[in-house]
Formats: sequence, structure tokens, C-alpha cells
Amino acid sequence: MGNRLDLLSREYLESPHAHLTELRRRGPVVQVDPGGMWLVTRYEEAQQVLKSASLFSSQGLRASAQPAWLQRVNPFADSLLFLDPPQHGRLRALVSRAFAPAALARLEARIRGVAREHVAGMMNQKNVDFVDAFAMPIPATVMGWLLGLDASLHQRFNRWANDLVTMSGVRPEDTGAMARYHQTLEEMERYFQGVLDDRRDAPRDDMASDLLRAQVEGEALTNHELLSFLYLLLVAGLETTVNLLNQCALVFSQHPELLLRLREDPALIPRFIEETLRYEPSVMATLRLCTQDVTLAGVELPRGALVLVSLASANRDEKYFPDGDRFILEREGPQRLSFGHGPHFCMGAMLSRLEARVALEEFVSRVERLELRTDHLDWTTALLVRGPVTLPVEVFAPESGQPVTARIA
Repeated sequence: MGNRLDLLSREYLESPHAHLTELRRRGPVVQVDPGGMWLVTRYEEAQQVLKSASLFSSQGLRASAQPAWLQRVNPFADSLLFLDPPQHGRLRALVSRAFAPAALARLEARIRGVAREHVAGMMNQKNVDFVDAFAMPIPATVMGWLLGLDASLHQRFNRWANDLVTMSGVRPEDTGAMARYHQTLEEMERYFQGVLDDRRDAPRDDMASDLLRAQVEGEALTNHELLSFLYLLLVAGLETTVNLLNQCALVFSQHPELLLRLREDPALIPRFIEETLRYEPSVMATLRLCTQDVTLAGVELPRGALVLVSLASANRDEKYFPDGDRFILEREGPQRLSFGHGPHFCMGAMLSRLEARVALEEFVSRVERLELRTDHLDWTTALLVRGPVTLPVEVFAPESGQPVTARIA
């Protein structure tokens, strides 16, 4: 409507950062389409919204709060994960032990073995899809372990995750896409219902069993809530790390000197990951709902207004990240908002960082150069998540052919 930017337009989805730069210049809170929602573009206001659950509720992701175009494409809309405090905190506690530092430390050797296997499979191939060969199978296997799923089905898990996240970028009138989406939901329901039925009969040490045993406010989760929770954990666990690793590969293709620096000094890998998270976050934005009339940065927002916090834009706010459109390995600055902020800070952030660190340690120890093998990338058409659909690359081993694993602690 008017000159409002449509966040589902191909123009925006293929090149969001140029548009976000212009929106930041316009102001910290700008009205956009679809639906006339309000986009938060700058760092301070983004932090303010994310930490103020009483004013900006996470129930913006619940079906009853959404416009018709979004209600039909959100399988997580009624997930208990989108409760506000204090119920939200009690629910997070149900699965928090799986993401505790001690639990994650026990996973590191297993993750390293998977990463080593998949980087070896990429060598000496002229054209390999980085997504399918490396970025996807590592987190998909790990989420299989944690949730109690068959990790060998990682390609199916990735297809489900892609289908679900891309539906937020599909118009409801696209009947073909809607049919594929509902087919995916039916497949997921059959599979996860089988997992739940199995764990009811024979509990294991996994999240599916933990959720079946759990109670919130004295009541067990309903079957619908269990399914919604498992869907969300799988999709969130995949999308964050898959797209983080994809973005790392794109940075290597654009800045080959950085790959060489990480080979020489793997201790720089955590810093490289943090700058990648700032530069191209896997989760572009998150939704909130105004619980009352509120003024944000001088803009009057009515009760019930949908607010979209652009994490990607906040992470390039020039006030806090000078020259924010450049990738700077030595960059300092405040906490990046890539995993959110406040009570809904991503509980899987430590796991995603661990997966990325171990995967990159194995990758840079065996690869000296990565080259992109396409002039055009297709991106996911999603409102909240962004990543390449495929990433054709060629990787080159050092002339010696020997990994530099001795440098990795």
C-alpha cells in the first residue's frame, strides 16, 4: 500500500540488506507490508521490544493474533513456546537440561566425527551442494540424537524444515504451495506421532520422553502441544545452524583470505562465527504483539498491532556497528541480536555455536579454498528465516593433502 515495502516481494527477499539500510534511515519503527505490520529497524528499539514481554507479547506468533494470510501457514502458532513469562520459563525448563553446558560437552566428540565424515565426502568433487553435503546433515544428525529420532532420516527432516519455514513467504492464494505444506504437515504428524507412541510404551533418555513425562501448571501436555513442540524444536534446531554454516561458506567464497587465517589460527573460529551471525543471521526477524497502546520511538502503536523486530537490521545499526555492511573479523561491539534477547533468547544458541565451531574446525583443517560454482543463488522465500536453497561449491585441499588437526585443541 502506497510506498510501503512488501517483505514478501521477490525484490526484498533476494536482497534484503539494501532495503533494510534505507528503512533504518527512515526511522526506528516503519510500517511495512504484508498486513501493515510495524518493522523495528534499529538496535536500541529492538532490544526494548524483545525484553519487554508485558508490552510486546510473544503471542504475536499464536494463531488467534495473526492476520488471515499468516494464520494458515504457521504450524507453531499454538506452541507453548510462545507463552509469556512466567509460564514460558517453566516450559523452557522442560528441555533446558539438553542444552546445558555439561550435556553439550558430551556431544562434542560425536559432532566432530560427523563433521569429519562429511567434509571428507566433499573433497575432490567439482560441484557439490554445500547445504546437502555439509551444512544440513550435521545439525540434523544432532537434533536426531537429542529428540530421539532416526538420525539417518536427516534429508527428510531438512525437507520438512524447509517446507515449514518457507510457508511464511507464500501467499495463501498459492494453492499448490498450500497443498505441499499440508502434505508436509501430514507426513510430520505421522512420523512424530509414531515417536510419541513408542516413547509412551518404552521411554528413553531423549527430549520426546522428557516432554511426555513433563507437566506444566500440574497438567501434562496435550498430544497437539507435544507435536507442536517437537516440530518447533526440530525446525529451530536445523534452520539456525544450517543457515549459519551456509553463510560461513559464502563468506569463505567472498573472502578466501579468511579461510587461510582460520587454518593458521583456529582459535579465531569463535570470533568468525560471531561476525557471521551479525552479518547474516539465520533468523532475520521475530514477531511480537502489542498488549496495549504503546509509544515506541515516538510512533504510536495500537493494542493488537503486530510488530516485526528485524534482527538483521539491528545487527547492522551503524550507531553500534560502524560500517555494518562490511564483514570485519576483529569487530567489537555490543551483543548481537542474532539469537534474540530477553526472556525468549534462543535456548539452543550454545548448541548452534558448538556445532558451527566443531564443523568449521574440521572444515578448515582439511580445506584450503572454497569457490562458489554459480552466479545466482535462490533464497528461501520466508518472512522470518533466510538462507540459500542450494549452495554449489568446489572445495580444494592443501597440496600436502594432510589436515592441520594438530592445531585444533
